[in-house]
Amino acid sequence: MKFVDEAHIRVEAGDGGDGCVSFRREKFIPKGGPDGGDGGDGGSVVLLADNNLNTLVDFRYRRLHRAERGENGKGRNMTGHRGHDLIVRVPAGTRVFDEETGEQVGELLANGERLLVAQGGFHGIGNSRFKSSTNRTPRQSTPGSPGERRDLHLELILLADVGLLGFPNAGKSSLIRKLSSARPKVADYPFTTLHPNLGVVRLGRGRSFVMADIPGLIEGAANGAGLGTRFLKHLARTTLLLHLVDIAPLDQPDPPAEQVRKIQRELAQYGRDLVRKERWLVLNKRDLLDPAEFEERRARLLADLAWQGPVYAISALTGEGTSVLSADLMRRLENLRQADADAADGQDSDDGAWHPLG
Repeated sequence: MKFVDEAHIRVEAGDGGDGCVSFRREKFIPKGGPDGGDGGDGGSVVLLADNNLNTLVDFRYRRLHRAERGENGKGRNMTGHRGHDLIVRVPAGTRVFDEETGEQVGELLANGERLLVAQGGFHGIGNSRFKSSTNRTPRQSTPGSPGERRDLHLELILLADVGLLGFPNAGKSSLIRKLSSARPKVADYPFTTLHPNLGVVRLGRGRSFVMADIPGLIEGAANGAGLGTRFLKHLARTTLLLHLVDIAPLDQPDPPAEQVRKIQRELAQYGRDLVRKERWLVLNKRDLLDPAEFEERRARLLADLAWQGPVYAISALTGEGTSVLSADLMRRLENLRQADADAADGQDSDDGAWHPLG
C-alpha cells in the first residue's frame, strides 16, 4: 500500500432540522392548539484513531466527509430524527490542523481516541413552544442552525521509540532489517528508501521497542534538496536518535565527520527540538576494515567531532555489534520510562497531599 503522510479534507456537519408549524385538527375539536414539533439535531463529524490503519492514502480519493442532516419536526408534537454522526477513521498518530487559520485542532495518539472536528447544527423549534396565554395560535417556528464546515489538513506522525538518521546508503534500512521483522528495500544506490519504515525490536517477553527508518538526508535538505526534510517530522516523537555513519565510504566525497556536521546543521535548521534529542553515534560497516584501520578512523572521527555521547561499532550486514546495541537501547528506554512514571507518581502524590489549611 502506498504510504501517504499528508492529506487535505473537507468536513461538513449536518444542519439542524427545522421546527414545524402545525395545529391539531381532529373530529369534534374544531380549534385544536398548536402541535408543531422540534427538528432534530444535525450529525457531527468525529475522527477516530485506528491502529489497523497506517497511511492517509484513502483521503486522496475521498476528500469530502458530510454528516447526516437532522430531520424536520412534524405535527402531533413529533420531534425530527437526529442526524447520525459520521465517524472517520484515521491512523493513530494523526495531527489535525485547520486549513484557514493553521491552528492545530488536536491529535490522536492512542487507539480508540476520538476528536470532534465539526459540530452538528442545533435543531429548530416548533410552534407548540411559542404558545402562551396571550398567543393561542402561534404561527412562528425557527429553522435549524447550520452545521460547522471546515477544511482540515491531516498530518501523520509515526509513533516510534528510536529514530534512525544518516546520509543515504549509511545502512539504516539494513540495520532495521537485522534487528526487526521489517523488510525495507536495500540496494547499493542512494535514496533506496523513499518512505518511512517501522520495525518492532523484540528482546524477550514484554521487552520491545519501535524503531523508525526514514529516507536519508543530504546537505541542503532543509531547503528541499534530495527528499528534503519532509520525513524528519516522523522523528519528532521519538525518545532517542541513532545517527548512523558509514565508517568505510567508497564514493562519498566528504569524510564521516563532515557528514555528521551536515546532518546536525540540517536538524538545527529544521527546528522542533530535534537537535536537542539524545543522540547515539553508530559506526556502520566495520566489517569492511581491518581492526587497526577501524580503530584509527574511529579515534580520528571522535576527535574531530569532540563527541561526548555513546558510540557503537556495528556491521548491519553481518549483525556484528547489533545485539549489544539493541540491548543497551532497551535498557536506556526502560530507564527513561521508569523515570517518567516516577515523575508522574510524584506529581500525583503532591497534588493529593494533605495540607492543614487546605
